[in-house]
Amino acid sequence: MPAATPNLEELPPAGLLRRLMAMIYDGLLVLAIVLTTTGLANLFAPRPELAPDATTASLEGMQTVTGPLLSSALFIEIFVFFAFFWVRYGRTLGMQAWRLRVQDAEGHNITLLAALKRYLVAYPSLLAFGLGYWVMLLDPMKRSWSDRASGTRVVLHHTP
Repeated sequence: MPAATPNLEELPPAGLLRRLMAMIYDGLLVLAIVLTTTGLANLFAPRPELAPDATTASLEGMQTVTGPLLSSALFIEIFVFFAFFWVRYGRTLGMQAWRLRVQDAEGHNITLLAALKRYLVAYPSLLAFGLGYWVMLLDPMKRSWSDRASGTRVVLHHTP
């Protein structure tokens, strides 16, 4: 298990604004992943509507790849992105830019299971008009629904 963060009790919990800014930063990275994957899926997908003898194609006639397979692939791919950074480094690139760290109660990097719980609860937290994050304003430890579900906390972390 990775080394614990020293003086865990002295690390203050991260506030809502800082966490939202990190989420926007990470959201841009996720958008790049989604666009790349979707673009590649559309580039290499078979096109039954395009006959081999067709000499012209119009944008009106183009169809894109969608559906449960692509949605599932994107869901898994985004989880891998977050889980890799949370489990290995304790923070995503957006969290690093805003000096945040996610950790367990002992100050260690989180487990893959905790990362999965955080990821799964983040969706309803956002879809409920952000309620899963607004609750941080009422919680003395500034925990979101994801923090509570996974037994983790997001703290301000000033070391590289």
